[in-house]
Amino acid sequence: MILIKLGGSVITDKTQYKTFARERTERLCGEIAESGVKTIIVHGAGSYGHVLAKEYSIQDGYERPEQIEAASRVHHDAMELGMLMSQTLLDIGIPAASVAPGSCFVMDDGRIAPDNTEPIRAMYEMGIMPVTFGDVVMDRKKGFGICSGDQMMEVMADLFNPERIVFVSDIDGLYTANPKTDPDAELIEEVTEETLRKVSSTSNVDDVTGGVRGKMEAMLRMCNDDRDCVLVNGTVPGRLLALLKGEEVTCTVARK
Repeated sequence: MILIKLGGSVITDKTQYKTFARERTERLCGEIAESGVKTIIVHGAGSYGHVLAKEYSIQDGYERPEQIEAASRVHHDAMELGMLMSQTLLDIGIPAASVAPGSCFVMDDGRIAPDNTEPIRAMYEMGIMPVTFGDVVMDRKKGFGICSGDQMMEVMADLFNPERIVFVSDIDGLYTANPKTDPDAELIEEVTEETLRKVSSTSNVDDVTGGVRGKMEAMLRMCNDDRDCVLVNGTVPGRLLALLKGEEVTCTVARK
């Protein structure tokens, strides 16, 4: 089984509030189906989560009363995107169900506490793909917080032990600098913890969940002696399909 993260940058327009990239998402889901590989999908919240979460500092926990309505709205919007994703998968013949992380888990000072994994495990064993995502989750110490899609990837990797982990973003991989603003940025085809320490990488849009560097740190944590993690560009048609079929593609591979 391959665990796939469809980033918010590819399934939404992160610069426009609640803008679903329907055509691209349908293509990516189609490539997953065409590959014939057994998968589990996690997706980012993109413009359905980051805009209001950033404005009201939801990621910092409860600090003032006006955050209550904002947190509720962010959760509502993330659920809406989750339903759009599961509908897209159902339309191409993949039995999928959207699972909000807050329906199964709580957080403890910013980290998911996976105390009740039975619902997600049972769903997968039954043959239904659990599709989870970045969302507002109640926090034992902070009241609430943002559980990123990347953090959910770590939880799902621990639960299901996938053979490989794939992060689908809007860039070819990790660069020596931001490729969207620096023409001299060079792609790093393979990254380790030592490589990452030498690289400075920032996001070019508001991101309350860590940006590219945070993604790479999460990817390295999920690597082991038998499993690597790949960052690939989902805006290029056919690239995800080729990767899932075992072909060589432009990407960055994280290794232990």
